[in-house]
Amino acid sequence: MEHASIAFQIIIFLGLVNVWLIRRYRPSQWRGKGAKSLKEEFEAYGLPLWFMKAIGVLKLTLGALLVLGLWVPAVVKPAAFGLAILMVGAIAMHAKVNDPAGRSVPAIIMLLMSLVVAAA
Repeated sequence: MEHASIAFQIIIFLGLVNVWLIRRYRPSQWRGKGAKSLKEEFEAYGLPLWFMKAIGVLKLTLGALLVLGLWVPAVVKPAAFGLAILMVGAIAMHAKVNDPAGRSVPAIIMLLMSLVVAAA
């Protein structure tokens, strides 16, 4: 399980960087309500811009802590639990706007990986 946890820590971080930094202005089949950017997605959820920015900073920080956890193990469990909570929120937002269940797949996968990391 240790090797899976390490792999998941890295995968989660890279996934968050991809969504929040590399593809933040690009459309994706996973975006809520078919939004074309993160900003449009949060607007579709009825959430303000400041909240999107706060969630982005929080997710990227927690993801970075997972990578830091490769050298400082004490930060891994809190970061993984924090990300799990945020992923539950992401799934709830998809449900709020009546997205097809398939749009929640990335958040569900991130939730499961976060829980594996937290349990390791």
